[in-house]
Formats: sequence, structure tokens, C-alpha cells
Amino acid sequence: MLPSAAPARCLLLLLLAVAVAGAAFDLEEATVDSIRRAFADGELTSRGLVELYLRRAAALDPSLHAVVELDPDGALAAADRADDARRLFASAGGGALPPPPLNGIPVLVKDNIAAAGGGGALNATCGSLALVGSRPAGDAGVVERLRRAGAVVLGTASLSEWCNFRAPGIPAGWSPRAGQGKNPYVPSATPCASSSGSAIAAAANMVAVTIGTETDGSIMCPSSYNSVVGIKPTVGLTSRAGVIIISPRMDTVGPICRTVSDAVHVLEAIVGYDPRDAEATRMALQYIPEDGYRQFLNIDGLRGKRLGILRKDFFRFPSGSVQQKVFDEHFNTISKMGAILVDNLEIPNMNIINDAVQSGERALMLAEFKLSLNSYLSELASSPVRSLSDIIDFNNKHPVEERMAEFGQSYLLQSEATDGIGPTEKKAIAKLNELCESGLEKIMRVNQLDAIVSPGASAHSLLAIGGYPAITVPAGYASNGVPFAICFGGLKGSEPRLIEIAYSFEQATKVRRPPTLQHSII
Repeated sequence: MLPSAAPARCLLLLLLAVAVAGAAFDLEEATVDSIRRAFADGELTSRGLVELYLRRAAALDPSLHAVVELDPDGALAAADRADDARRLFASAGGGALPPPPLNGIPVLVKDNIAAAGGGGALNATCGSLALVGSRPAGDAGVVERLRRAGAVVLGTASLSEWCNFRAPGIPAGWSPRAGQGKNPYVPSATPCASSSGSAIAAAANMVAVTIGTETDGSIMCPSSYNSVVGIKPTVGLTSRAGVIIISPRMDTVGPICRTVSDAVHVLEAIVGYDPRDAEATRMALQYIPEDGYRQFLNIDGLRGKRLGILRKDFFRFPSGSVQQKVFDEHFNTISKMGAILVDNLEIPNMNIINDAVQSGERALMLAEFKLSLNSYLSELASSPVRSLSDIIDFNNKHPVEERMAEFGQSYLLQSEATDGIGPTEKKAIAKLNELCESGLEKIMRVNQLDAIVSPGASAHSLLAIGGYPAITVPAGYASNGVPFAICFGGLKGSEPRLIEIAYSFEQATKVRRPPTLQHSII
């Protein structure tokens, strides 16, 4: 610390030195660990890091549309608190509590997740203009945990409006609030599914880490198409309190990051019991390892693992294609790393599962969405709309902004026409549970598998209907430059094994490369 009588010029020089050090820090492919090292070495401050990311977002987002809102005042105040915590710990010589694990790490949360703290509450609008001006009574459960872990909430990431549940045919990544999200690798390609903004921002190095949500493919698919790592946790492992969801049976909140290690750091911070999502989070407590998830970042994690390759229905690539060649190479690498590949497996009832998803699951989701959305709206401290019916009316009154003539709102109307979970919906739930038992659970049990392997998000419905976890890891780039991923999925609570497998694969292959689009924009 400078003595109180130190000249103002010394203080100015110190501030300039900090600014220069922050400016010299390379954001490209920065990880949680590299950022923490820069903090510890005095090369970077949390404030400097937040300022760097804010500048990068300002440069990139006009083209990528990955961000809905930023909270610079709140983020900078939180960054200052993080810097103070580190200085206090350093000056105390170990006599103070160490800073929390994500201390000073900036994060973007998907725009369906409430963030009430900071300089001013961020709108959680699910991409809709109808919710602009709404204010949550408090942080979502996962945001509470992120703040407790020291993370700095930078703002909200864009998404497909209403988590892609407004009407069929709406382009993935579009919302009236943020416009059309763009794939940073191939702008004409889809960014895929509703957590698109989180994946775009992570891929383009616009923030350290991001949070997405998934009902049926919305973490897995954008992670695949944007060459980032996505963890879809077991349902209930992370709280859905304060989150706009579609289905309490299937919705889960998880990290989307550039590396498996970063995603695991975030996962470890956001899991746990939440009395506001009591039933699901209490049930999932049994799956959380006592010493956390970072212990499973094992470079030799593939050794001895039994992996089932779901060839039929999933690996549908033309002979001689880039994807076919790349996956053959990856399977060879996985074998060399000591894993046991059980090939040519088939989910016996996959056609029935697909039919159920298109019929029974859809009808069930319509009923669940209305209940979940109305519950969320009722808990807001203030809001211009208080029900799904209000939102439908808003859209009708704002047809140009919401592009009603082009897209309509058929799912919203169908959802509004439902009347809770009745006999039809309960029958659908029973059918889906039966398909889980005779499908994935049976094939895992019979073949004694640690995980199944599929390309990209192709197995999203298979994993969604049972609330099962998955990790997608960058696997390659198609001939047109569009990224694709490999997915490791398993039964409930199998995150420790999936992390070992995914991390070992990532370290053996190191496929991910940053997009070149950002260089032409900055």
C-alpha cells in the first residue's frame, strides 16, 4: 500500500501500470486458470479484465449478436470487490480467508436467468420484448452460487426467443431483443438451439465463461456448432429457481466454456441444494462428490472406461466425409488411451422415442411450459406481464417488433390452451419413463458402459427424456468450416466419469481453435 502522504503522481503511475498490465493480457483462449495466475502474479486485475471484455463485446457484438444486456457498473463494482479480496488475503499473509474459486472471473448468463444484483437488475426476458422492464425479486439460484464463488456477472447472453418454444420455423439464435445470433466460424451457418448466445460469446472469447440452459439439446447443440465445451448436468444437480424453463422434468442449467477444465470449475460452483427448487435439487444431492468435480480432471481418464458407440441412428456421415474420417481417428486415439470401445450399439426403441418426442413429449411440454412460466412471472418483483396470456396479448399488439406475420406464436397459443398436468400428461410421463428404462438404461446396464458416444447433439432427445447428463467437446471442422463435436453421455449422476472421459479426450486431441471472424472485426 502507498503511504498516505505519497504524492498523487505516484498513485497515477501505479494506476497506469495496472492499466498497461491489463491491456497486455491476451484474452484469446484465456482460461480460468490462466486468469487466476495473472491475478496472482499481479499482471492483471479483475477490473482490468472486465474492462477488456467490455471492450471486446463492444467490438464483436454488433456482428455476432451474442449479448442482450451488459451491466458495466455492476460488473466493475464486483470486480473491485474481487480485487480488494485478493489484496486483503495477500496483505494478511494467510491470516484471512482465501478468495473464492471464481474470484473476479467474468461470466455471461443466458437471458432466461434472473440476475438482480450488481449495479441494477438485468432484465431476464427470454429474448422477448414483453418482459423488458421486469425486475426479479432476487438472483436465480445458480447466479447466487456464482456470486458466492466470486464470479462477476457481466451481463446476459442472447438466445432463441422463449428458448425456441414460441413457434416452429423460427431461426435458431433469433430474438427481437438481440436480433439474429451469428456463428463466429461460418456466419451463414446456424448457431443452433436456444443457448446460442452463450456458445457464441464463449467461442469468440467475449467473456471468460458462460451459462446456458437445456431442455432438449440447447446446451449440446450450440456447443457443437460453436466449437466449445458444454456440460448438460443431471436434472436437479443445478437449481432452476429464478430461471424461465420449459419442463421441470428436463430443464437443466450448465456451463458453456472453451475448455473442459473451465466448464468443470463453473459446474463445481453452481451445483447444490436450493430450497426454491427443493424436490429436484434434494434428489440430486446424492450425485455430488464430496471433494467436488475438479478432482476428475484426469489426463488418463479414458483408461479402462467402457464406451458404447451408437452407430445406428446417430453416425450418419457419407463415406469419405471429413466427419467420418475424423471420428475414425478419434476412436483410434480413444483406444490408444486405454478405453474399451463397444461398437455398433443400437438403442432398440429409438424410433419409438422419436415418435414419443414429437407427440407425447410435445403435448406434455406445452402443459409444463404454461405452469412454469406463470410461476416464474408471479415471483417477479415487478413486471409488465404476469401470465402467458399477457405475453400472447403483447405479441398481438406488437406484431412488427415480434415478427408475428412471419413466425406467429403457435406454441404459446397451444400452451395457453392446456389445463395443467392431467391424465393425458401423466400417461405421457409414464411412457417416457418406460422408454428410458428399456432404452438408454438397458443398453448401459447390459453392456456395462461408463458412457455412450455420439456425434454433436444427435442424441439430445435420448438424453433429455431421462434428465441424463452429457458433455460435448470440440471434435473437428467440416469441409465448409462449420465445427462439430463429440458427445459423451451417461446415466444420472455420472458426471465424474464423463468429466474424466471428456478431459482426457480433449487433452489428447486439442481440436479447438478460435474463430477467425473476430480478427477481422476488432
